[in-house]
Amino acid sequence: MEVISYIVLILVLVVLFRSIKIIRQSTVGIVERLGKFHGKAEQGINIIFPVIDRFRAVVDLREQVVDFPPQPVITRDNVTMQIDTVVYYQITDAFRYVYEIANPIAAIENLTATTLRNIVGEMELDQTLTSRDIVNTKLRQVLDEATDKWGIKVNRVELKNILPPSDIQQAMEKQMRAEREKREAILRAEGQKTAAILTAEGEKQATILQAEARREAAIREAEGIKESTILKAEGEAAAILQVQQAIANSLTMLKNAAPDDKVLALKSLETLKELGYGNATKLIIPSELSALGGVFAALKEIGKQGDDLSASSGS
Repeated sequence: MEVISYIVLILVLVVLFRSIKIIRQSTVGIVERLGKFHGKAEQGINIIFPVIDRFRAVVDLREQVVDFPPQPVITRDNVTMQIDTVVYYQITDAFRYVYEIANPIAAIENLTATTLRNIVGEMELDQTLTSRDIVNTKLRQVLDEATDKWGIKVNRVELKNILPPSDIQQAMEKQMRAEREKREAILRAEGQKTAAILTAEGEKQATILQAEARREAAIREAEGIKESTILKAEGEAAAILQVQQAIANSLTMLKNAAPDDKVLALKSLETLKELGYGNATKLIIPSELSALGGVFAALKEIGKQGDDLSASSGS
């Protein structure tokens, strides 16, 4: 009896253990009862009957990504390329995902390949290489509409690689190399042009500055000569005025002193003496010979007076 009791207890524990199912976050379980859909097991603890209920599947509701291998695709200009795609999808209805499609990943892969052939078949090679966004958008729209009845939503489709034939790749590489060399030559020519323009502008500015400097120096030199000439002329004029003033003052003094003929004759001789200074030999003859005689008479009289004074002082 005790053995039977232990066996029953173990069976009860096993049944209880199998009756409790824990569903993780972002997943949902599909429960069948006697082979027929019974309900969904949400996240958390769920209790089922072990004999008549079972989990058909536990579906992940998070966004998933699948990378499909390259597919041969022919463009409109008959170029065969290898294109591999990456599809981002998310399960929105677990019931339809389990019961509406047997192998959803294989179905998406085949649908992607056929749709890609249809889209690229209407485009040429260059357009295919430069219009990835257009191909991605069209492919996503077609896949999203087709997989909606399977409970799947296609969020994004990306063309991972586009590989044309090797000969076309080599031609494209040569073309890109030629384009790069062309751009390099253009940039080098533009740089040389800019450098030449800047050099010419610099030389022009230097020439202008040198001309302005010479002009300013010439102006300042002319102004200096002008100032020097003015000052020299003013000095000569002032000297002449002083001489004339001195002559006028001497004449005034002579006039005020009422000199006699002897004094006047002496002044005439002093004037003749001053005029005789210099390296050149000068001969000055009075306009009247009588005047010359008067001068000598005056000198003789002055000499006599000097002798008388000397004699008187000696006695």
